[in-house]
Amino acid sequence: MLGFKQFAVLVVINSLSTIVTVIFVTKYCERNSGSTSSVYSNNLENKGSRSTMFSPSRRGKSGGSVSDVVPNQVAGVDYLRDPHLFKGMAFTLEERQTLGIHGLLPPRIKNMDEQADNSLRNMRRFQDPLNQYMYLVDLLERNERLFYKLLSENIEELMPVVYTPTVGLACQKFGLAFKRPMGLFITIHDKGHVKDVIKNWPESDVRAIVVTDGERILGLGDLGAQGMGIPVGKLALYTALAGIPPQQCLPITLDVGTNRQELLDDVDYIGLRHKRVTGPEYDEFIDEFMQAVVERYGQNTLIQFEDFGNSNAFRFLEKYRNSYCTFNDDIQGTASVAVAGILAALKATNTKLQDHTFLFQGAGEAAIGIANLIAMAMEKREGVPREEALKRIWLKDSRGLIVKDRPEGGISSHKADFAHPHKTMTDLGDIVRELKPTVLIGAAAIPKVFTPEIIRDMATFNKAPIIFALSNPTSKAECTAEEAYANSDGRAVFASGSPFPVYEGFGKRYEPGQGNNAYIFPGAGLGVLATGIYHISDSVFLSAAEALAEMVEESDIEVGRLYPPLSKIREISLRIATRIAEEAYAEGTASTYPEPKDKAEYIKQTLYNYNYDDARALPTLYSWPDHDLKNILSRNLYQISDL
Repeated sequence: MLGFKQFAVLVVINSLSTIVTVIFVTKYCERNSGSTSSVYSNNLENKGSRSTMFSPSRRGKSGGSVSDVVPNQVAGVDYLRDPHLFKGMAFTLEERQTLGIHGLLPPRIKNMDEQADNSLRNMRRFQDPLNQYMYLVDLLERNERLFYKLLSENIEELMPVVYTPTVGLACQKFGLAFKRPMGLFITIHDKGHVKDVIKNWPESDVRAIVVTDGERILGLGDLGAQGMGIPVGKLALYTALAGIPPQQCLPITLDVGTNRQELLDDVDYIGLRHKRVTGPEYDEFIDEFMQAVVERYGQNTLIQFEDFGNSNAFRFLEKYRNSYCTFNDDIQGTASVAVAGILAALKATNTKLQDHTFLFQGAGEAAIGIANLIAMAMEKREGVPREEALKRIWLKDSRGLIVKDRPEGGISSHKADFAHPHKTMTDLGDIVRELKPTVLIGAAAIPKVFTPEIIRDMATFNKAPIIFALSNPTSKAECTAEEAYANSDGRAVFASGSPFPVYEGFGKRYEPGQGNNAYIFPGAGLGVLATGIYHISDSVFLSAAEALAEMVEESDIEVGRLYPPLSKIREISLRIATRIAEEAYAEGTASTYPEPKDKAEYIKQTLYNYNYDDARALPTLYSWPDHDLKNILSRNLYQISDL
């Protein structure tokens, strides 16, 4: 047995050992920084990742930023295994040796730009867009920050790969290619326990949710649980285009079954194998989901509905818009980007909204959303009463022209405002010749419905016919850019929902603009989150449309482009967010106080930073004053001699 004095000596010796260690660390800091007050601070702002949800660096934390890593909970090898922490070959020699990963990486040290160049060249080796998509998903699961750098800085090339049109094919093949969790699947069988499932998501600071039930994925129809590719892709753009930290984003698929028999028979299908549940049970399930989100993450959590069936999309928008922070991108986002294109077309044609007659091929979510926002814009910008504005807007659905007291019926409450007195008509070509519209908009995913004859007719009674083929993916487009220009003698003012190549003809080069929702929803979401808007009105999307249209320059219009280049989309998102913030504070709908004086600068400070070149993977090291260390050492030595 040790006596008291012997035990005390051991304790003091242990303390002395600790002090020596502190002194060593202090000298280490001095040697590497030249100052005893130096702090190795990690300035990374980037947060956690959907693809790193089970990594050790995230245990017990809600934020998950690299600078918030708890050092005693993360082993050095975690920096290689965790895509959120992984820096590829950018780890310095000091980091490699200190973390115990020296020798596990090749000896060369690459900066982030070199790694991005390597990744881009690797992706370009694949000719098939789906293979390119899979490569980028794999990169996200290996090196999250490098993925977002690559996407953010090469958006014109990569957005068609991670978003439309390739994401549609990715959804169709989702079951075959599924590797690891990237979001939450909540099924109808979880009814009564939805909150329990949501609590399984390891982040507690979720700010933005994109949710789908997979019933109407793009123009592809019911893809059931495989619609998860849409929320994942949308939220990747929230981060890449608007700088919303990825750990604040949560993709969710609500699986209530699918009515597509080929999926039910598919051995690789990942969802429930039964027909869709509908009626009161379905509605109660959605109600429970909305309430569970608020209980878990708070009332100002943004919930974006995506690719729900037409009837449900309208119902849920009306039901929840004044109770939750929510919007429907298919209705409101599409409307906003389309109206932005129309406002740009007014510049190109030197006209006003009230000068035009609008005809829609389609009367679903997108068409009615656009039509309503056109009426709102006409009233706000030109003082035309809504009732008068509606008279300039016509819609055609699957049963024909929507007219008052149509014998064929099928006029829902959302279509009723656009049912004008007129004889019934069913053929689009006949309707075009009858109404002589100046603006023809397709949003029904019926490919090639804008025939050469219809386009020629539009060019006959319009000097500059405005033709928007908004359906996507590309295979569902109403016409191509080439068809629009070729059949209008190059006079068409054209925009589309999917990308089309440059067209040269009639002595001119045409660069058709893509009316992609990605111009709108990231910036709108950023503005809503930055200002704490609780309920999102249609005026938010009109403001976004105006902000986007203002960024279309004369040089864009000269080449037939009604949208700014995609290379400017991060700037566009910030501009839209700032416009929304200014109007939110002016109208009293913002809840984030005190009100920032410089709203653009305030929003910039919230943005995700994917750069890790100047960020250290080592913990913060700092020294204590020398005289305090000497006093502690002297006191312990005195205690030893006293014993």
